Amino acid sequence: MGNNSRMSDCLLQIRGLRKHYGSAVVVDDLSFEIAPGECLGVIGPNGAGKTTTIRMCLGLTAPDAGEISYALNGAERGLRMPQDALAIKARLGVVSQFDTLDPDFSCAENLQVYGRYFGISAAEVRARVPGLLEFASLTGKASSKPGELSGGMRRRLSLARALVNDPSLLLLDEPTTGLDPQARHLMWERLQLLLQQGKSILLTTHFMDEAERLCSRLLVLDHGKKIAEGKPRELIAQHLEPDVVEVYGTGALALAQSPEHASLRALAARVEVSGETVFFYTQDARPVLDRLASHASLRTLHRPANLEDLFLKLTGRQIREDA
Repeated sequence: MGNNSRMSDCLLQIRGLRKHYGSAVVVDDLSFEIAPGECLGVIGPNGAGKTTTIRMCLGLTAPDAGEISYALNGAERGLRMPQDALAIKARLGVVSQFDTLDPDFSCAENLQVYGRYFGISAAEVRARVPGLLEFASLTGKASSKPGELSGGMRRRLSLARALVNDPSLLLLDEPTTGLDPQARHLMWERLQLLLQQGKSILLTTHFMDEAERLCSRLLVLDHGKKIAEGKPRELIAQHLEPDVVEVYGTGALALAQSPEHASLRALAARVEVSGETVFFYTQDARPVLDRLASHASLRTLHRPANLEDLFLKLTGRQIREDA
């Protein structure tokens, strides 16, 4: 295999991955890889193929075409999914979208039982549990059951459980969905610690601030295809004007639509509308802000372009239902 020489440079390598259900193409000729110590974020609208890609990487869904190769700790050779599914799963850490904790076990017991699935001795698992609970900020909850925990605590317990086999690569499918801001920030802090320890992460998320904060590289999917890939700030610079002026309030929509405001719109490279807000994308916000100053009924926000702007430009502003 010509790709084997490259497997020493990356933990996961995807080549030409395809999946369809009936006439619907869910993943379309997708290729990417993850290097040691890297967090790769996969973002895209509902139905873009993010979760299906994760499921194929885990052997839960069979691809119609393509190759999924791993080079993980303790493996003597490159491993293929699904042929080497058991060996791969033994070396991965996984946090799914949905809570899969055992409600009848305490926090400590959830970790102990899960560790035994990997063939780790009972004594070794017991020795690892205190450190994992401390990592998850759950030391005082060792005897509590998942039903007694907050949503943030349960997600941190799921992350600790994914670390019981000391994986070099973690696959996290929307790990902070449903958490309040404080719980999300604590989860981000824990994920940053893992990256600092040299672990790699494949992360799917709907939160653009999460992707920008955690990911060293991004993959943007739409309709199953890769439409952009690169470092967050480089993608923003490549696809967007640097300045954004948001305008809302009485009369805002007229700025984007009426002929009398054509000269204002001409000051921006792009003007977009989302709901009741008008977005002016520009190389220099000052002329736009000066013109808007005479409109007392309007409120403005001047900010740099961000990952959410990139996401909306590449994938559109229309809401899509879950696929």
